[in-house]
Amino acid sequence: MRTRPRVLILVTLAEVGGAQTYVRLLTEGLVADYDVVVAAWGPGPLRSAVEAAGARYVPLQHVQRPVSLKRDLLGLIELVRLCRRERPDVVHANSSKAGVVGRIAAWLARVPVRIFTVHGWAFAQHQGRASTLYLWLDRLVRPVTTRFICVSEETRRAGIAARTCVAGRTVVIPNAVDVEATPRARLDGDPPCVVSVGRLKAPKDFDGLVHALGCVTVPFRAEIIGDGPDRASVEAAIAAEGLSSVELLGERNDVADRLAAADVFVLSSRSEGLPISVLEAMSAGLPVVANAAGGIPELVADGVTGLLAPVGDVAALGAALDRVLADAALRRRLGEAGRARAEQAHSLAAFHAAHRALYAEVLAGSSAG
Repeated sequence: MRTRPRVLILVTLAEVGGAQTYVRLLTEGLVADYDVVVAAWGPGPLRSAVEAAGARYVPLQHVQRPVSLKRDLLGLIELVRLCRRERPDVVHANSSKAGVVGRIAAWLARVPVRIFTVHGWAFAQHQGRASTLYLWLDRLVRPVTTRFICVSEETRRAGIAARTCVAGRTVVIPNAVDVEATPRARLDGDPPCVVSVGRLKAPKDFDGLVHALGCVTVPFRAEIIGDGPDRASVEAAIAAEGLSSVELLGERNDVADRLAAADVFVLSSRSEGLPISVLEAMSAGLPVVANAAGGIPELVADGVTGLLAPVGDVAALGAALDRVLADAALRRRLGEAGRARAEQAHSLAAFHAAHRALYAEVLAGSSAG
């Protein structure tokens, strides 16, 4: 007989990414009170992290990117069978594909509680027909969603305006970071080192970042950590700008150490939820230079914890980088303020407590119903 509620957490891919980091941190905070099962597709570090936390991991076969009618139907059948086998009390879906297919499967399998965490609306991250498709898919599954969790106030506002979530069933739980476990940056590089972390794929704009670096007038070196389908384009942009000081490091398992060895963190993006990469940089005490996309202004107070530039404004991003790279005292002031903000507003304890409180509320409601 089951002694604890069972939670099935779904995410499309097991790769390195913000949604996967969220799932790992969430799992670590739930395992003491819930029987947690995590399911995802493909290779990546998520499986070992989930199992190290004391949860079970289920590899998926059909829930993959991109959209494919045949494969997505197989994915739906796979998730319905998984729900019927595991009989979870809660299905908690993350990322666009698992978010749509997972909520439908949970509803078909009569799972009493169906939660979706919005790390960034897919309709805002795409253009044209893809944007319209994701918009209507999210509207389609809105009625079968018990609760929506948005990682930023801006994500919540955008979803309510687009009718992809409902105000009365939507809460904001900001992303979190373990500040105490994060190595602190020394901020003593000569020349200073700029670091950026992310998947080389839209909505991240690494081409724009490279062109912004080309506007910098003071000495620097830069590291771009991550990989993805836009790697060739980024390499071409680096060559076009003649930036021999910029290195593409690919995916790394020592990101915390690379942050600690850096002097400035930069993120160029056209759409965001509340990027964990920025939180990790703030936790390390790095000043942040970023586009004011999505929820980033809720993390980075312009002139206080970092510097912001308008989305798509390469010259403004380059000028912000120039300013912070030229002023060591400014780097230290912004970095210290960022670390303090991460400690105060984005602690793991508060993150875990908010999710546990939400779970208790929705499970109590499902029992009463």
